[in-house]
Amino acid sequence: MNKSLSQEQFGKNAAQYLTSKPHATGKSLERLVTLTKPQPDWRVLDIATGGGHVAYTFSPHVARVWATDITQEMLDMVKAEAAKRGLGNVRTTYAKAETLPFEDASFDLVTCRIAPHHFDSIPEFLAEAGRVLKADGTLAIVDNVVPAGPVGDYINAFERLRDPSHLRAWNMEEWRVAIKAAGFAIAHEEELFKPMEFKSWAARYDEIMRSLLRAMLTQTTPEVKKVLEPNGDGDNLTFRLCEGLFIAKKA
Repeated sequence: MNKSLSQEQFGKNAAQYLTSKPHATGKSLERLVTLTKPQPDWRVLDIATGGGHVAYTFSPHVARVWATDITQEMLDMVKAEAAKRGLGNVRTTYAKAETLPFEDASFDLVTCRIAPHHFDSIPEFLAEAGRVLKADGTLAIVDNVVPAGPVGDYINAFERLRDPSHLRAWNMEEWRVAIKAAGFAIAHEEELFKPMEFKSWAARYDEIMRSLLRAMLTQTTPEVKKVLEPNGDGDNLTFRLCEGLFIAKKA
């Protein structure tokens, strides 16, 4: 079977996602727990688990966490890391976000963090999340978001140049419309800015590609700079990205 771009990208960089600061320690991890109020008898499904950080975070609060991904290297790493941390209620399995291998109404909570911009179809992912959730279940989503219009298009191009598996980050209104269309009622939403270190963000590439990415970040329009806030230079160059967080209930 041919690997998708996402499988290739995440497979060869799996270990980096375990230690990546935005993935391992971002504000949105704590916010997800605070806002969803997990219960000891809950069954939780974490879609596109990546480095497994959502699964590790929720594991002590619930009965069972299923961590799914389309990349075997990620799943192997999460299984080993969960065992290392003594999290015996974490299970891993292969699953594409748009075709989940679980029965209807199986979970109390479905989570997905910093992944939908890689998905083939966000509407199909949302439909599947709704299918596997119980009638009173909760959907918790965090993903990179961009402004509507040309600035958002530029930021998506910037991200996709660095990572070809990045298909498109949506804006907040697109998320609102899609979540409601999938049969959910939005209970809470917020935007969270996260600081990014250019050196580590672009570390996987050679100097030619890093120079191009650096130029796209620093030699751009005032409108783009206002959103990305590039600051410093050389190894000290930083910028910011924005995450949208949504908590929704089955309507």
